[in-house]
Amino acid sequence: MTPIEFAQKYGLTVVSEGGGGCREIEGAYCCDLLSLVMGRAKENDAFVTVMANVNTIAVAVLADVACVILCEGIHFDAQSLARAKQQEVCVLESGESSFAVALKLGKELGLC
Repeated sequence: MTPIEFAQKYGLTVVSEGGGGCREIEGAYCCDLLSLVMGRAKENDAFVTVMANVNTIAVAVLADVACVILCEGIHFDAQSLARAKQQEVCVLESGESSFAVALKLGKELGLC
């Protein structure tokens, strides 16, 4: 399932499409500590977080995740969103908790 398909199915908002229409989500990584994400997120994971700053985008690029999903109704500022678009990072937003989003990902991917 692509990030865009996930967003459409579960009512998330696409704020930066990036490569979200052509990459497949293969796993999920939930964390707000960016140093852990850098070392532990896998390529094509959906990175689920509440951390909304330009460093989140840098870590998403470094880890080569399929998308960033901001939870709890949190939004990137204009500078961070511009960087996401420049780096072609898919960014989705949800009003739900990280746990709720991760649970949907887990069920969709057959992980739980």
